[in-house]
Amino acid sequence: MTSLNKESINGTFGANVEPLKYNRFKKGITGGIVHFGLGNFHRSHQAMYLDRIFASIENETEWGVVGVGMLPADIPIRDAMKEQDCLYTLHEKAPDGATNIRVMQAMVEYIYAPDNYETVVQRLLDPKIKIVSLTITEGGYILNNRGEFIQDHPTVKEDLVNPSLPHSTFGIIIEALSRRRAANQGKDGNAFTIMSCDNLRHNGTQAKTACLSFAKLRDPELAKWIERNVPFPSCMVDRITPAMNPDLRASLNAKSGINDKIPVVSEDFVQWVLEDKFGYGRPPFEKVGVTMTDNVEPYEEAKIRLLNGAHTMVSYPAFLSGHRKVDEALHDPLFKDFLQGFMNEDAGPWLSNLPGMDLDSYKGILLSRFGNAAIGDQLSRLCLDGGSKIPGFLLPTIKANLNKKGTCHRIAYLLACYNHYIHAQKDDNGQTFELREPSTWPILEPIIASKDPLTLLKDTHYVADASDSPQFVKDYLLCYEHISKGIKEGGGARKTLENLETILGGK
Repeated sequence: MTSLNKESINGTFGANVEPLKYNRFKKGITGGIVHFGLGNFHRSHQAMYLDRIFASIENETEWGVVGVGMLPADIPIRDAMKEQDCLYTLHEKAPDGATNIRVMQAMVEYIYAPDNYETVVQRLLDPKIKIVSLTITEGGYILNNRGEFIQDHPTVKEDLVNPSLPHSTFGIIIEALSRRRAANQGKDGNAFTIMSCDNLRHNGTQAKTACLSFAKLRDPELAKWIERNVPFPSCMVDRITPAMNPDLRASLNAKSGINDKIPVVSEDFVQWVLEDKFGYGRPPFEKVGVTMTDNVEPYEEAKIRLLNGAHTMVSYPAFLSGHRKVDEALHDPLFKDFLQGFMNEDAGPWLSNLPGMDLDSYKGILLSRFGNAAIGDQLSRLCLDGGSKIPGFLLPTIKANLNKKGTCHRIAYLLACYNHYIHAQKDDNGQTFELREPSTWPILEPIIASKDPLTLLKDTHYVADASDSPQFVKDYLLCYEHISKGIKEGGGARKTLENLETILGGK
């Protein structure tokens, strides 16, 4: 099996691998983007678009990615990036199983921040760095469901004690901007664009809120300088990218013939709609398929309400019912009908003003993508960090339905499944699983400690004021009661969904 490194890309890989269109080391690509959160999604999406640019435009060399890892889980990526000279393979799989394998070369450097946080700050001071991009998950922005910065968050308090030695993403960014401002003697300019690529509504606005709020606590004048000098473009990103595991890694490497420690697999579909608001230059994204626009919101709303919302809706019910793959759930008529009902009756009616998008066609494409067995997307990935995903992806739909109809029985059922999931930590068949809620654990812990199922609804982080709707509360409690009974008593997540209309009085 061929190694993957600077030396090996001078040769030829196997017949299953797309021939290289350029050599990063010979081309002389340099870092122009620092990216926080170098997970699978970034490497299949933003880094892939940059790779397209380097492959197709001869004189583009300044937009290489400097990846930054912040978490202990990033240690294997750090080690692999060092061993493989920041190279990796991307396996793009179509629903019919056809696979395109490419060696990705957009990454030029990787820094694991806990090894030396100051190294990251210094890298951000390089004037060649013109964009700082983020995929740090919903919880990484330290905002509540009203979009307000959580000032008493432990991460914030720790960095404010010693701001020149920050340990958090925004602490590091703000310290770098503070030093850039000082080097410019307080004058305007000498900053960089901050580009959120997370699945958040108005992600640019949320990044701006987090950054300015953090900076204001430290130095109000610095916050004013950042507001004048740092653009925060919003974007909509879309590509289903499953989590990796040893068996999947081995099968991918067997197909490519490359011994890759960090391969990535994704669907063949990809989309990026990006607000054209950059202050210090940007790559020619429009030349490689990115939609550049002045208004991201219509695309964003359709994607978050339908794709991310549907992913969240199917996650806990299907997982508790015993399914482990998303495509398996979509080929189960019970869950396919459940999602179609959600899209058509709960989320879809509130969408409008979608330029160039046919809503019914979009829904059909989403269901087809979810059913792509070739990528083997895991339900456990969708279940990760529900405390962030539920308010981020479902809250506007909950509010719209409660304001109009007074209830929303599918979402009531979903929340009941989630509450059972976090309390029981076993599925309908008695199989146990690990609860993974890293971003919102402080909020979730008292809910788990409570035996009252209403504690979840009373926490405004999740569902705002939904607990004020008597019918919604009644539907939720009925669903929770039936799910908690278990299979022997005629309950469980699947049985409850099969009989949902009867349980809720013919809704």
